[in-house]
Amino acid sequence: MLFVRSLLFNTVFYAHLVLWLILLIPGVVMPRKTFIRMVQTWAHLSLWLLRVVAGTKIEVRGREKIPEGGALVAAKHQSLWETFALLTLFDDPTFILKRELMWIPFFGWYLRKADCVPVNRKAGSSALVQMTAKAKDEAQHGRQIIIFPEGTRRPPGAPAAYKYGVAHLYQNLGFPCIPVGLNSGLYWPRRQFIRRPGTIRIEILDPIAPGLPREEFFRLMQEQIEESSNRLLAEGKRELGLGDSPPTPATTATNI
Repeated sequence: MLFVRSLLFNTVFYAHLVLWLILLIPGVVMPRKTFIRMVQTWAHLSLWLLRVVAGTKIEVRGREKIPEGGALVAAKHQSLWETFALLTLFDDPTFILKRELMWIPFFGWYLRKADCVPVNRKAGSSALVQMTAKAKDEAQHGRQIIIFPEGTRRPPGAPAAYKYGVAHLYQNLGFPCIPVGLNSGLYWPRRQFIRRPGTIRIEILDPIAPGLPREEFFRLMQEQIEESSNRLLAEGKRELGLGDSPPTPATTATNI
């Protein structure tokens, strides 16, 4: 049953994605904010498909902690899931991403339209300068700059592997950083076909105000994201019958 349900969801999800790649074509000549709303509609519908077809619900904790205006969002990265789910949580989000993604037909065009922040990993130290300048400009226009500090998807429970690019951004942007923990990798595992029913939990943590020393920020951000993600991982394992974990304190949460 799990295989059949996963097969059905993957078929519907990617067919839906292709449809929206076509539907978004007129958006390239529309105002950027209108285009962002179109993409967010796709993301909401994708979460709906995940719930209805795969039986995977979403619980968002701490939504009320998201400040208005520009911010740096540092999120745990375990799955493809958060690359679109995070779009539904913020007003005007954009991503830090590798430049090569901008070269993909259709997809790359839309990343450019959304004013995403590309990183040329072959450019060395100048890549940080270019990334920071672009990210700062977007944040000053009230946008939320989403970065995955580990740079790539990591299996649930894997040792932390944070990179200092996020600390460089924090130090130079002058905006609060919002740490985000999650357990998506249990339900939408990286490089796997299976989509497990249950509840993906994502937690918005207290924003870290600008102005901390770089090393102090880097340590605090990492500690908060890892503590949250490990706690959510334990909850998910308990739900899936993969291990026991103690109950966690009640928090403000919303279900999608």
